[in-house]
This record gives sequence, structure tokens and C-alpha cells, in this order.
Amino acid sequence: MIIACGEALIDFTPLPCGGHTVYRPHPGGSLMNVAVASGRLGAPTGFLGKVSHDAFGRLLRQHLQESGVSLAWLVEAREPTTLAFVHLETGEPEYSFYAGGTADRSLEIEELPALPKDAALHFGSISLVLEPTAGTLEYLMQQESRRRFLSLDPNVRPGLIPDRAAYLERLEGWLGLVDLVKVSQADLEWLYPGESPKSIAQDWLAKGPALVLVTLGGAGSLALNANATRLVPVPKVEVADTVGAGDSFMGAALAWLHRRGRLNRAGVGGLEEPGLEQLLAFANQVAAINCTRPGADPPWGHEVDGG
Repeated sequence: MIIACGEALIDFTPLPCGGHTVYRPHPGGSLMNVAVASGRLGAPTGFLGKVSHDAFGRLLRQHLQESGVSLAWLVEAREPTTLAFVHLETGEPEYSFYAGGTADRSLEIEELPALPKDAALHFGSISLVLEPTAGTLEYLMQQESRRRFLSLDPNVRPGLIPDRAAYLERLEGWLGLVDLVKVSQADLEWLYPGESPKSIAQDWLAKGPALVLVTLGGAGSLALNANATRLVPVPKVEVADTVGAGDSFMGAALAWLHRRGRLNRAGVGGLEEPGLEQLLAFANQVAAINCTRPGADPPWGHEVDGG
């Protein structure tokens, strides 16, 4: 089983209306999007996070359940749901977050549920930035490192990070805890200005993960482990927007590994070049389909080849 640990929130995505821009509420949050992508592809998936009882929280629960995601590890909250407004003026989505005193950032260590022994855990994004949830999930990562499969996608949101150097130091510490890390080119450009994604990926691989995945936008995606390096192009599609593309890629990668019995450290570290190519091609396809739809809306298994 795959359990995504972190935030579930509401993305307000822009729509043109009579010469003006209006915003449509859509279930979102990087960790919830990963769970939805994995669940829709048929992998046994759960979500661990704190979700409000408000109307938006009910929408989040419904979205998770309808996507085949178990709510067995969801923590109930009285706090309101985090809201994020998405801006698409540039090629890369930008976010304005309203997260003061909200549900998904208020998870405490004592609220962590018991987890299945065979579950793989996925971490990342703003849930590893906003306290107290960030400290709680970092604690969980530390406790479970090398006891079960852990994956990480930092999915950096610069507007929520007041000290880049301090965040980078913390992030590089997480690399020694996880078995797989996925990162975007946009993240790397902000974290390490002027450095090449491939050289950073090689450096990250040496810090602990058994597999590093890098999404490069229209240039494709890159995979590195101790055996091989592979770059695979993305399918050409008509892009509505790129919201949730990286999360769809991540959920697809986890689902692909689960289906092939490789959701373990030896499994990802032992992939040879053909396996890396198949993994990237599948995840690229899922992300590309998501991009043909407004907002984060990963495809279902029947819509994807090679699942």
C-alpha cells in the first residue's frame, strides 16, 4: 500500500468569465493529488493528513473516496481548510496560500495514526514547511527510515519559505532518510541557481536515495540510480494548464513500482535502463494527460497505456 502524508486543501483555479477572471474551487494539495493519481491508477492507496469538518473538508473527503483512496488514516480537524489561489500568468503555476491556523498544517505527533507495516510512505511540499505538521511528518520520516519504503517530492513553494538556506539544509537532511526522491527542474533552479539538474541529481543520489527522478517540463524526465541514467521525452499534448502535473507524475511512478513489486529500496535501486525508461514513459504519460485538463485531474487506469 501507498500512503501519502501531508496536505489536502482547496485550489482556486482561474477561469475567464465575461472579460473577468473568476476562481473555481478544486480539491488540491500536492500530497492529496499524489494519492488521487495513485488511487485512480488502481494501486492500493491511503491518505494521512488532517482534514476539516467544514464544507471544503467534506469536498476533499468525497474527492479522495471517489478516486479510490482510503480515509482510514485521515485525522479529523475542527480548524478550517487551507485555501490556495493559483496564478497562471507564467508557464509555471504560482500559488497564494491562506493557511493561518488551518487543518492540514496543525497535525501533532500524538495525533499520528498507527500505520500498516507494509505501507510505503510519501512526503513533501508545504506539509514539510508549515509547522507543526512539518515537524510531525519529519519525525515520522525519521522514525520509519529504512524500516519501510519512503519517497519524497519537495515540490517547493518559495512564497512559504522565508529562509532558503535553512530550508535547503533541512531538505538535504531528508535525502538521507528516503529511498526515492522526485524533484522538478523549477525546484532545482530555485534551490541551486545556475547548476545543471543532472549534476544535482547525481549529488542527491550520493546523499542516500536509491533512485532520483527529475521532471524537466517539456524536455521530459530523468531517472538516475546506481545502475543507469535515462532521459525520456514527454508526449505532445494540448496543454490546458500544468497544475498537478508533477503530482500526477509522482503518483504514477509509485503506482508503477507497486504493480511490479518494486516499491522497496532494492527494487528501485535495482532498475536497469529498460526499467527506468518504462517507469518514466508511464509517469510522463499520466502527467501529460493531467495537463490536458484544467486543474489537478489525474487520469484513471483505463485512460493510460502500459499501467
